[in-house]
Amino acid sequence: MHDQLFAAVDGRRGVDAADRLCEACVALLNVDAVAISLVFDGINAGTLGSSGDPARRYDELQFILGEGPCLDSVTGRAPVLVDDLDDPDERRWPVYGPAMVDLEIRGVFAMPVVIAGEYVGALDLFRAQPGPLDRDGLGGAVLAAEMAGVPLLDVLDSDLRAAVTDPGSNAWAELHSLARAEVSQATGMVVAQLGVEPAEALVRLRAHAYATGRSATDVARDILNRGLRLEPD
Repeated sequence: MHDQLFAAVDGRRGVDAADRLCEACVALLNVDAVAISLVFDGINAGTLGSSGDPARRYDELQFILGEGPCLDSVTGRAPVLVDDLDDPDERRWPVYGPAMVDLEIRGVFAMPVVIAGEYVGALDLFRAQPGPLDRDGLGGAVLAAEMAGVPLLDVLDSDLRAAVTDPGSNAWAELHSLARAEVSQATGMVVAQLGVEPAEALVRLRAHAYATGRSATDVARDILNRGLRLEPD
């Protein structure tokens, strides 16, 4: 398993390596989609890598709704394993769970990604069929989460080198460029337009995205292009 995962990313760097790692997880771990989430201050801040558009959509939904496996995995500093989101006793995500079932995803599994002792994200695995990961799948997911820290360090590398020579540099600049910068910019516009607090502006943007079945990034782009203006009510 280690050799196969390593071969998938060998010779690749940064986001490309992250995407290939996610694709390898789909091929090897009996799951249907995989994403690497970035989590800062309790918020799903961006997607470092994914196995494809569906995986990015599942990850984005955690950002829109403010709940889901990647957030719980980072907050709890432990894997989150949900065999069946449609189980009547499974109530930890009252909105995200049913939304994922509507998207025909039943099993979700998240493994924290740790760099230098800091919990900075999670490897999220999604499966259409209910049921637990088998022993090999679970072991492979843990290994893949450990490997996910490497492309993340690649992304940070140039800024970290700059930080050594220039203490005033922003060592997280490139990483934050991967985050949902457009959402942050659009939130600022909503603050100015409606005279609300940033937290409320972000909630309104997320709510519009969820209600219209679109990604928060697409809604943010419309706001920035002045093709959409959220109403005060």
